[in-house]
Amino acid sequence: MASGPDLFRDILRGVSRSFYLSLAILPRPLRQPIGLAYLLARAADTITDTAALPRERRLEGLEALRADLRQPDPGRLDGIRAACAGPQRLPEERLLLERLPECFALYQGLAPADRTRLQVLLLTITRGMILDLTVFPGEDEGRVEALPARTDLDRYTYLIAGCVGEFWTEMHMAHRRSLARWNGPLMKARGVRFGQGLQLTNILRDLARDLRIGRCYLPREELEALGLKPEDLRDPEAIERLRPLIVDLIALTLAHYREGWAYTLAIPRHEPRMRLACAWPLLIGLGTLARVARAENLLDPAVTVKITRPAVHRLLATSLLLVASNRALSRYYHRLAAAVLPGGAPAPGLGRPRTNFSPEA
Repeated sequence: MASGPDLFRDILRGVSRSFYLSLAILPRPLRQPIGLAYLLARAADTITDTAALPRERRLEGLEALRADLRQPDPGRLDGIRAACAGPQRLPEERLLLERLPECFALYQGLAPADRTRLQVLLLTITRGMILDLTVFPGEDEGRVEALPARTDLDRYTYLIAGCVGEFWTEMHMAHRRSLARWNGPLMKARGVRFGQGLQLTNILRDLARDLRIGRCYLPREELEALGLKPEDLRDPEAIERLRPLIVDLIALTLAHYREGWAYTLAIPRHEPRMRLACAWPLLIGLGTLARVARAENLLDPAVTVKITRPAVHRLLATSLLLVASNRALSRYYHRLAAAVLPGGAPAPGLGRPRTNFSPEA
């Protein structure tokens, strides 16, 4: 049976280089439960997106995984794991499914309170994945479906990523005495916005790819206001009509990031590892968002939006030098944020959440 560090070394770095950076810098007591939460979520994501299974079987796999979170059964997922043994997007994803029993063994070995936190998190995230498989058409159906309204986008980004901010906050408050004076409800709310901002960045970056598999996370009612239907977005020529909504969503993402930055600065300066683990995804996210804003055509599947590895290394190195100073670190953050929409602030009303969405886990 492998240990947590073995799994993280063998698999986690391969399935997410950016998250692995944050995990590696975390205080040691938090690495295993948070790393394990990521591996289990990534396993669920692999089941959701695999082309080796029809949607009905993927839904069965997600429900089996959810059942294992409540009451583990060593053989419950065997059929799904075997069916997913074909080619995946990454070899590490196939390896992750093969070693899923080891992940569940580690899950069972967690302290009861931590296991409960992981269970709540993963049951919430998998609700978002079930939404992907039930709201949107199959990849081979040749049509596109969109989320109906902005509230549905808020709900989706909560289910997939905002809930991670709540989990992250609860885990750190439980394990770090330095956070004893934190305002738990406020920090969890900021954590939700933090996660939603990161997920919106992914949605904007992957817009063309998602459209090719029938998924449009942009609200239908806002597309209609621009004279667009979801299927129109498969034509790169629609980009000019779509651009006002893209700018609006970039501004919303920046508003979420501001809450994420307030979250980061609330971490005591004598906890530099925690600060960096939060600062890094925000700084990398800003670099990615700037490339989204400057992309010639987000609807063109040939256009790749990605922050380069040297740029990531510069962000990490600079933040390491500045982490002990709120003023210097914030100056750096605001310089990167200003580069995302250099033309100035969006029009009134843009970039603000339409709801105070806080669904039950």
